[in-house]
Amino acid sequence: MTKKQLLEAIETEAKKYFVDVSGCHDWTHVERVRALARRIGKAEGADLFVMEAAALLHDIAKTEEMRAKGGFCHAKEGAKRATEILTRLGVGVEDIGHIAHCIHGHRNRSSARPETIEAKVLFDADKLDALGAVGIGRSFLFAGMAGSRTLYTGNEKELAKTGKDYSYTSEDSVFLEYEQHLRHHKDKMLTGTGRAIAKERTAYMKDFFRRFWDEVKGRE
Repeated sequence: MTKKQLLEAIETEAKKYFVDVSGCHDWTHVERVRALARRIGKAEGADLFVMEAAALLHDIAKTEEMRAKGGFCHAKEGAKRATEILTRLGVGVEDIGHIAHCIHGHRNRSSARPETIEAKVLFDADKLDALGAVGIGRSFLFAGMAGSRTLYTGNEKELAKTGKDYSYTSEDSVFLEYEQHLRHHKDKMLTGTGRAIAKERTAYMKDFFRRFWDEVKGRE
């Protein structure tokens, strides 16, 4: 098969893992990460086949991780499953290794670190989808899925300083997620292109949350 045909086959296989899933990690997330990866990859000189294949497969174990309340690493498990899929489709051994490395290293809280330019591009593309207008929308979806008990408490900044990770708990909220994790994403970008996009998206979120608290206090 040609690279184009392989990508089509990989997409078909990947979609099987996104039936009846959470809206914040559904197939639209994969499509956005793929688009960002193409944009960043072209600018950074990445192998577009490796990068695009990794983008399609990067979250195939995410739904199970979420159902397990974060009980295992979806990046590590996803790399294993991707290797099986790619081997079955006849992808070359070297490409499989590069793609698996991208998937294993894309998770922000993983011990595996992205070493290749393709892995760095995927890492940035995935994190960027948690920022900006889309990131805000996804955060509200995630908070609802996690069973957040309130829109806000007003003490998110204090909770963020405790060091406790509130993800997947009823104590989490969009604003706590922003204070604890999302506002720091811009500092973790691994490519120049990713850093530029992250800076703009983070500024948008900062303005949104400033406006939100102004409305809460009736002073907009």
